[in-house]
Amino acid sequence: MDRFVITVNRQFASHGREIAKRLSEILGVPCYDGEMIQEAAEELSIPEDVVEREEETAVRQPQPATRIPFAMARNSSSTQDEIFEVQSEFMKRVVKKGSCVVVGRCSDYILSEEENALHIYIFAEYKARLQYCMEVLGRTEEDSRKALREIDEMRDSYSLEYSGYLAEDKEYKDILIDSNTMGVEATAQYLAVAARMKFGLS
Repeated sequence: MDRFVITVNRQFASHGREIAKRLSEILGVPCYDGEMIQEAAEELSIPEDVVEREEETAVRQPQPATRIPFAMARNSSSTQDEIFEVQSEFMKRVVKKGSCVVVGRCSDYILSEEENALHIYIFAEYKARLQYCMEVLGRTEEDSRKALREIDEMRDSYSLEYSGYLAEDKEYKDILIDSNTMGVEATAQYLAVAARMKFGLS
């Protein structure tokens, strides 16, 4: 089997990052997530916390957009554009090296031309995400509700700005899955089975 790539985009507080990491462990391939923050910080000579703050906070477009190339999107700052470009090039480099899992950052759009690709979106019901924010992240209920609202809006804006569609748009995904149905481990195992079937893995 030739190299493959699995992109995992996710709703905030849906355990998407944990599932992506576990999926990579089950399949025995690298998972790229925080490495893209480090890459952008080093390449652009800016602190990692600035990259984290900027990378998913593009200004919301006034109306839903159809899929458009990044070059046409102009509602983001120059720093955000630079971060997006650096991370895009990073993704394109790592997939050439070998099979991997890539998390977030419009990875499904950036790697849409990859022949052996599986594009996944992970979500969860609001109640489960609220509980995650309170119990895992240690936020108050009020702060949790505010974070869910604001981060959902920022991620929607980011996705629209750079890919031209929302991250959960089923037209550009192979699998959409509710992580609350089975939990982290079972969801990762389920996705690993799907990946093995798609890519012909033993």
